[in-house]
Amino acid sequence: MPDTPSGALGVSHTPEAEDEQAQSRPSEQQTEVIDGVEISDTPTVRVHHPGDLVGVVTSALGAVLLMVLATYAQNTTTGVAEDVQGFASVLRSILIVPVAVLEGIVTLVVPVAVLTELAVRRLGRQVLEALGAGIAALLLCSAMEWALTTFGTSDLVDGLSVRVGGDWTLTVPGYVALLAGLLTTAGPRGRRKTIRWSWNLLWVAIGVVVITGQVSLPGVMIALLVGRVAGLGMRYLAGVQSERAYGAGLIAGIRRVGFDPERVIRVPEPEPGEERQRIAADAYTRNAEHRLYSLTTTDGRLLDVLAFDGDRQVVGSLSRLWRSLRLRGIDGRSVVSMRQAAERSALLSYAARSAGVRTPQLLRIAEAQDSMLLIQEHLPSAAPLADLKPDEITDEVLEAIWSQLRAAHAAGLAHRALTSDSILVDSLLGQPVVWLVGWETGDVASSELARRMDVTQVIALLALRVGASRAVQSAVAVLPDAEIAAVGPLLQTIALPRQTREEMRQHKDVMAELRSALVKRLPEADVEPTQLVRFGARTLLTIVLTVVAAVIVLTTVNVKEISDAVAQSDWRWSIVAFGLGLFTHFAAALVFVAFSPVRLSIWKATLTQTSAAFVAVAAPAGIGPAALNLRMLTKRGVSTTLAAATVALVQVSQFVVTIVLLLVLSVASGTNQAERFKVPPLAPVIGAVIVVLVAALLLVPSIRQWAMSKVVPTLQQTWPRLIEVVGQPRRLALAFAGNVGMTLGYVFAFEACLAAFGEQLTLIQVALIYLAGNTAGAVVPVPGGIGTIEVSMIALLAGSGVNAGVATSVVLLFRALTYWLRIPIGWVAMRYMQRKGEL
Repeated sequence: MPDTPSGALGVSHTPEAEDEQAQSRPSEQQTEVIDGVEISDTPTVRVHHPGDLVGVVTSALGAVLLMVLATYAQNTTTGVAEDVQGFASVLRSILIVPVAVLEGIVTLVVPVAVLTELAVRRLGRQVLEALGAGIAALLLCSAMEWALTTFGTSDLVDGLSVRVGGDWTLTVPGYVALLAGLLTTAGPRGRRKTIRWSWNLLWVAIGVVVITGQVSLPGVMIALLVGRVAGLGMRYLAGVQSERAYGAGLIAGIRRVGFDPERVIRVPEPEPGEERQRIAADAYTRNAEHRLYSLTTTDGRLLDVLAFDGDRQVVGSLSRLWRSLRLRGIDGRSVVSMRQAAERSALLSYAARSAGVRTPQLLRIAEAQDSMLLIQEHLPSAAPLADLKPDEITDEVLEAIWSQLRAAHAAGLAHRALTSDSILVDSLLGQPVVWLVGWETGDVASSELARRMDVTQVIALLALRVGASRAVQSAVAVLPDAEIAAVGPLLQTIALPRQTREEMRQHKDVMAELRSALVKRLPEADVEPTQLVRFGARTLLTIVLTVVAAVIVLTTVNVKEISDAVAQSDWRWSIVAFGLGLFTHFAAALVFVAFSPVRLSIWKATLTQTSAAFVAVAAPAGIGPAALNLRMLTKRGVSTTLAAATVALVQVSQFVVTIVLLLVLSVASGTNQAERFKVPPLAPVIGAVIVVLVAALLLVPSIRQWAMSKVVPTLQQTWPRLIEVVGQPRRLALAFAGNVGMTLGYVFAFEACLAAFGEQLTLIQVALIYLAGNTAGAVVPVPGGIGTIEVSMIALLAGSGVNAGVATSVVLLFRALTYWLRIPIGWVAMRYMQRKGEL
């Protein structure tokens, strides 16, 4: 190969020239000669840096936090501003030019200097992006100032204002946002002097205007953060030139650690179905989020170069941090930098080789630009386990896999990310040879839990390849029974790496088969899943519901009105009403137990209905109890369709019994209150029109098929359940008694609230008022029926001859005793049921 000097191909390799040239290159892999080295690589492209997106979110949250402080901590922010402005007189005496002139100089000189340097370096695209970010920041700042003036509270506006000429003026300086957005997009401080000095000048200008009282401290900081949002947003959307080591930088890094490259070829990630020529190398590209190169040195050595890129560490670090917070013992630490990730990989590689584990030997490690290069020996013929056919995975291969893992564990090492791509299989003299690669997330001084996780991951991935029975049998042949039995509680998808989890989702029966095979081989083994998740979807839902409940309570409850109503009432009747409200939970539990297809405990069913009092705060009336009932049934193995049919049957029975109860109460009361059900003249006409419209729609085949697909499955499940319950008089009587008890419990509680204020109505009147108000809350999709129930019940009660003021007090007392006071009890019940695994 001829020795071609740098630039011999007519290409300038300065960083700025590479920036512009990379933008016009195609994305296909290209081959060129740089400094006598043939290099085939995917050309440098603009990347959407995840760190920029994180910066956008952080800056936006910072601006919101400053607004909160300006609103609720005005004394603090004002005090800091006054302390800073105490130097105003000293500053004015030493300033040669007025503050306004200084602002003009900064606003004019900074953009001109930065844009001129970008233009001189022929970075035209970056000039346009910087201008666009500056303009976007100015517009965003102006829009925010308008929104604050139009919609902001007086406290917020005052917190962002300063006194100018005796008047308070809102100050969110747009020029600060413009300059911050422009400088953020123009590039990092350390790369260009104009950007570094421009940031320094901007900070000086900000300090001067704050000290002299021209702007408020929160206002100028919000403007700065708005500029950062615009600048980082532009960087992320348009992309930035990667700082990764490519071309000359990659070659320089390799030479820096003592290797003289002759050829460097990028190993591309294989496309689905593509025939793989370099199988072992493919395992690296599939198993890690890093670049891989095949390096041929001038003395004929064939090596692999693994490149860790700094811009890829942000998302990976956030993901590991999230798992370390959410899961117990699975990810104990979060790698936060590229250097830490490379050093950890190197440490694990050296430790594994020292322990006798077959892993590629790490020869050198180097830093090149924003990349860390790990140079290691090449495995020419090793194939990932994922690429082997089931009949190629012999008992000898399985034994070799477990032997390598056992050697690592004997030295205290844990891999923590064992997948079918991190296990390579080779052959030597007819015998299988297994290699373990991808130690980036491993542990040197590992815990027992981490090693158990490794065993769990290997058993799971082998079960996907050779079946559950054979996977367990292969582990038993190498590992002690106690060690294998200990993985039983860890056999759950959350404990597996992402690749294995995705495969398990496609073969959902494998995990159950694996537990059965483990119990069959070791009958004493415990396969009950242990709690690995610190918080999951249920916990997050509870937190969200708690926050929503707190917001609703704080924003809708008039504590003074409720306390006044309670103070004016007879407390003895209030206790009776509260007790009757709690009794309705027991009555609802009777209905649920009667219709349940599985045996339920009355106590647990009652706690479930009590929990519904808390869930109802964030769900429309009736939705909360139905959701919890559905959850309780599915947790006991009832199919979703059958559980939904049971819940629907419960709700239908409540409606039917309520109507029947109203008619019975009307007759039993000795009054002609049934006349209240007199049908208005237009009702038949409206009903006929609705029937005709529904019939017309059902004539359309697509609509009819859709309706049948939604209704028929539920009917097919509901009808057998209804027939089964009807055939069991005991269940039917229990359901009827529960429904009657639940309705009468609320009705009598409402009547007790009336008695607390010395008011009396007939039982049928009380029932009608309660049921009508509760129906209004169910029709309008408002959480807990808040507002609609109160308004409806107050109007109906006042229409029955009760004084409007007294009616309001009665309804507020009723809602306080049967709704608001039950919320904390429901929260306690829900937390208890969740800890017991019932919900």
